[in-house]
Amino acid sequence: MALTFDDGPGPYTARLLDHLAKTRVRATFFVLGELVRPNARLVRRIAAEGHELANHSWSHPDLAGMSSRGVRNEAQRTQAAIQRVSGVRSRLFRPPYGSTNAQVGRAVALPQIMWSVDTLDWSHRNTARTVRIVLKETRGGGIVLFHDVHKPTVAAIPQVISRLSRKGYRFVTVSELFQGKRLRPGVRYYERGP
Repeated sequence: MALTFDDGPGPYTARLLDHLAKTRVRATFFVLGELVRPNARLVRRIAAEGHELANHSWSHPDLAGMSSRGVRNEAQRTQAAIQRVSGVRSRLFRPPYGSTNAQVGRAVALPQIMWSVDTLDWSHRNTARTVRIVLKETRGGGIVLFHDVHKPTVAAIPQVISRLSRKGYRFVTVSELFQGKRLRPGVRYYERGP
């Protein structure tokens, strides 16, 4: 299964990375382009520690309501920022709010990674509730959506990893989850199916 983190890097990302390193878990970070340069050290650390850097737009707009040119600009600026700071070329995209359509898919021209478990952590901001949702809804091949910009979410991750590990889950990046399967630009992926 893949743990994914949106909207960062933020003030709690370093603490999250510390725990992921301690437990030897790799994750996928869907970063906002406007936060890449101001958090260059964290972005480089994410890449250096074996996590996956992915594109979550420049400024988190509702892309489905924008022109193709506007969507392209959001994606391309973020691609450039990630590569400039980390040396890594992002190969995955997650539309903010999950708001997408065929025009967004064509304009971004990257596989669109959605999720099979939405923790709703941004809404309730409750550590115990986040853990409960993940334990109840996770299944093999799943993609779990978190936001590393919220302290209660980062606090939930040690329990999530510990309890899911005891159930036999292994944690991989999104690209590792889909290893051997060609991901097509513009197509939405919610989980790794059989």
